[in-house]
Amino acid sequence: MFSLIASANDGVYYASGGPLIPIHETDISVAKEILTISLCDDGLARVDVQYEFINHGAAKTVDMGFEAANPYNSDDDGVNPTGGHPYIYDFMVEMNGMKLPYRNAVVEPGELETPYQGPKDENEEFEQFSYAYLFKAPFKEGMNKVHHTYSYNMSYGVGRTFEVLYWLTPAARWKGGTIGDFTLRIRAEKTAKHFLVNDSVLNLAECRIVEGVGKKRHTQYSWGDEMLEVALRNGTAEWHITDFRPEADLVIMSADTFCSFDAGSQTGFFYDRSEQFHFWREMDEKIPDHIARNLPYAHRGYVFKKKELRDYFSQFFWYMPDPSYVPSTDDFTPREWRLIKEHK
Repeated sequence: MFSLIASANDGVYYASGGPLIPIHETDISVAKEILTISLCDDGLARVDVQYEFINHGAAKTVDMGFEAANPYNSDDDGVNPTGGHPYIYDFMVEMNGMKLPYRNAVVEPGELETPYQGPKDENEEFEQFSYAYLFKAPFKEGMNKVHHTYSYNMSYGVGRTFEVLYWLTPAARWKGGTIGDFTLRIRAEKTAKHFLVNDSVLNLAECRIVEGVGKKRHTQYSWGDEMLEVALRNGTAEWHITDFRPEADLVIMSADTFCSFDAGSQTGFFYDRSEQFHFWREMDEKIPDHIARNLPYAHRGYVFKKKELRDYFSQFFWYMPDPSYVPSTDDFTPREWRLIKEHK
C-alpha cells in the first residue's frame, strides 16, 4: 500500500492509520470492531475504533502497540528523536473505561520491539522506519472493551486532493486471524466528499449509505483497478462483514484523478472544500466563471433554476440535488469564498 505514493515522486505521504496489535502471540481474539474514518476539511482523517476483545484465559497484562510508517516527501522526513509521529495527533487508548498511558519509540518496520538502527544503505533514496506507540493492556477474563482514537494528515499527490491509507492486515495477528464482527464507516461530516475505495479488500461486502445523502457505484480506475466510487454529503458509507480476515489494506482517495486522466468520465470536476487542494489551480482557469462560482452551491445540492446550470451539474455523479436546500453562504469555507471572488 505504501508504494502507491512512495513509488513515484509525485506526492506527499504523511501517515497511515492502523489497528492496535499484540506484540507477542496471545490467546485473545477480536469479537467485534467498529472502525470509523471521518474525512475532514482541515486535511485530517479522524479515526475512532471501538473494539470488543475476548480473553480466553486468565486475567493478564499484554504488551500492545500501534505502528505508523515514517513520512515521505514531507517537511519531516527525518527521524523524530522523541519517537512521536509528526503527523499523528491526539492518540488515545481507553480500556474498560480507563485511559492507558503509552510511550513512543522509533523502530524497524514491522518489528515493534526492535529499535531503529539507521539506514541499511547510505545511498538509499528513502529511509524506512516506523514510529511506535507502546503500552501495557490489563486484560480481564472474558470481554474487554477498548476505545481508540487519533487523527492524522491525509496524504496527497498528482491527481488526488487527498489519500487516506489504513492498514487492515496487522489485525490478523490476534487469535484466529479474524475479526468476528467488523464494521467500517467512512464519514463526511458537515461537508461533501467524493472518493474512491478499494472495497474488494472488504471481501466485497455491500456498501450502504446509512446517514445523510450519498451515492455509490463500481467503476474502473484510471490504471485498471476496479474501485467503488462514493459521493457523500453530510453522510456515512458503511460496510459490515462477519468473520473478517483482512488480507489487504484499505485505500481511500479523492476522485479527482478521473477529472485529470479520464477525459470521458462522468465524474466531473469536484472542487473539494478542503484547503488541501494542491495541484489543480490550472484546472480552475479552464472552468467558466459562471460554473466555478456555482460549485459551492452544487456541492450542497442546490436545484438550479437556470437550465444551463441544471443540465451541467446533473451530468455528474457527485451532484445530488436537494429541493429543500435554501441557498446560504453561512457555512462557506475560506477556500470557497476565494473561488467565488476569483470567478466574479
